[in-house]
This record gives sequence, C-alpha cells and structure tokens, in this order.
Amino acid sequence: MVRRPRVEIAGGLFHVYNRVASGEPVFSDPNEAAEFIEIIHETKKRDGWTVLAWCVMSNHYHLVLRTGTVPLWRGMHRVQNLFSRRFNRRHGRTGSLWQSRYKAKYVEDEAYLGRLVVYVHLNPVSAGVVDKPEKYVFGGHREIQRRTRSALVDIEDTLLCFGTTKNEARRSYLSAIRAGVSEDEERSSWRWHPFTASRDEELESDRSGPSIDIEGRSTDLERPNLEPRVFVQLACKELDVEFDRVCSRRRDRTTAIIRRLIVTLAVERWGQNRTRLAKVLHKNPDVLSWWAGEGATLRTEDPEFAAELDRMDKALSRKATKFSPAERMGQTS
Repeated sequence: MVRRPRVEIAGGLFHVYNRVASGEPVFSDPNEAAEFIEIIHETKKRDGWTVLAWCVMSNHYHLVLRTGTVPLWRGMHRVQNLFSRRFNRRHGRTGSLWQSRYKAKYVEDEAYLGRLVVYVHLNPVSAGVVDKPEKYVFGGHREIQRRTRSALVDIEDTLLCFGTTKNEARRSYLSAIRAGVSEDEERSSWRWHPFTASRDEELESDRSGPSIDIEGRSTDLERPNLEPRVFVQLACKELDVEFDRVCSRRRDRTTAIIRRLIVTLAVERWGQNRTRLAKVLHKNPDVLSWWAGEGATLRTEDPEFAAELDRMDKALSRKATKFSPAERMGQTS
C-alpha cells in the first residue's frame, strides 16, 4: 500500500506519537527513558522546535510541538532511528524497535490544543501509573510546575494555550489538570477566563521562526519547486562560486563549508531530493546525507554558519519566486 504523504507545514503544530513494537516496556527502564528524552532535547535545539507538551510512557510517547523551518520528518527520523540504533546496540538486538513510522496529527483548532496538552500530561494518571501527574518524572507537567532544572517544555508557549497572563494561565492550566484527575464534568468543559489584575505579567512567545497566520497559512518563506541543477546554480551564483568547484574533488575548508551550506539548505528547507541532488553534484547520496548532518550540527553550534544559512534562504526565495515555471525546471533555451 502506498503511504499517504505527511502534512509538512513550517510553523505548524503537531501531535506526534508512536508505540514500541509488541508493546515492549522499553521505557520502564529510567535510563532508556532518559536517553530518549535527551535525544529529543538535542533535536529540538537542532531543528528549532517549540515543545508544548510531552510524555514518555513505558511503551509509547507523546509530543505536542511546533516546527521551525526544518521539516518535522527530519527531526523525528533522527529521534526514532538514533534511539533505536543505540538501544539495539546496548541490548544486542536487531530489527525495528518501533511499531511503525511515527504518527503526526496536524493541530488546526487552538481550542483543541489546550485539551491536547492536558490529555498528554494526564497520560500517566489515565494509565493508572500515578494518581497525580506531578508524581510522574517523564512528562512535561512537572516542568510547568517548575519542578525540574532543564525543561523540555517551552513553558510560556504552553501557558499561552490557557490565557494571556502568567498567573491566570497557570491557574487555568492547573484547574484543567485537577478536573482531569478528578474526572468530573469540568474535564470536558473547562475554559479560561480573562484575568483583570493589573500586576499580572503578560505572556509572550519568544519564537522568531515561522508560524501559522489567521487564515491557516505558514508565514515561512516561499520556496518554489526547483530542479536540483537550477537550485545549485542559483546557490552558487548567490555565493559567488563556480558550479564546477562545488562538484569537484577539492577538499579545502572553504569548499567544504560551501558544500554544507548548499546541501543543508537544499535538503532541510527546499525539499530537494537527495538522490537527484547527488547526481547533479557527482557525489554519492550517502555523502550528501553526511554533509547535511554536519550542516545541521554547524547550524546549531556556529552562529555565523546559521546566519549565512538564513541569509541564503531568504536571498534564494526572493530570486526563485521571480522565475517562470520553465526557468524553475531548467527548460529555458
């Protein structure tokens, strides 16, 4: 059966979840759960995620997150594959660890988003593991209560689902959690009410990445579909380097950085097919995967590389949107 294409929207909100094959309680081991969470931390930083809720249960996980410019599938592929490889190596096993590829539901309704956050954080209570969510270590509720030092949850972004000021939003969130725990009527009908106290502090999201506007459109850059050769030629022109240099066997540091810039931009943000791109560059597709991986690391650790990546992205978007359909496909005479 052909898989349905995933919804990929820069700045979109997603409920991501998956289960371990055969229901094996892999995460009952605290060390395994901690390892998995650390990989999510790293990927969040690398790909610019905003995490609103999370929970790792004995045999499955839930994430509620907003993506950045990097497609969700790249980050989730890293999370699941990296943990699976490490787990198999530690336990001398082979084969797939996960029941299937991850599930990702696009969240369009902001009213539903608050309920989703509560649902995820109440997972341990619903499963009968604990009687209160603050007693469960591997979930985002304790982080919102400020009971941990290094939070995976972006607390203010989460609280914005429940109000516009810190005190009221926190009270509304905790009220929803209590309603869920007690399983009374409020569980399905809670609402937050505007807080009028003048001393309460306004909540603000500090995200600078793409988001979804009031009409449901991504505010991310427009990136037309370009033939790989057209994309590389456009990137080379912007960098003022020769096309042949990028495709050559040169191994100097400057050329290496240029290649990583072009490939990282092509794969992460412009949706270029790795195999077709590799053919244009006269390289093995695995080499491009390596370059893209190194580029993702540089983007996280080197501010100059990250700034140049953003500059290039904007410049290419501005120029490519002026191309005719024929020019985008490299069909001009």
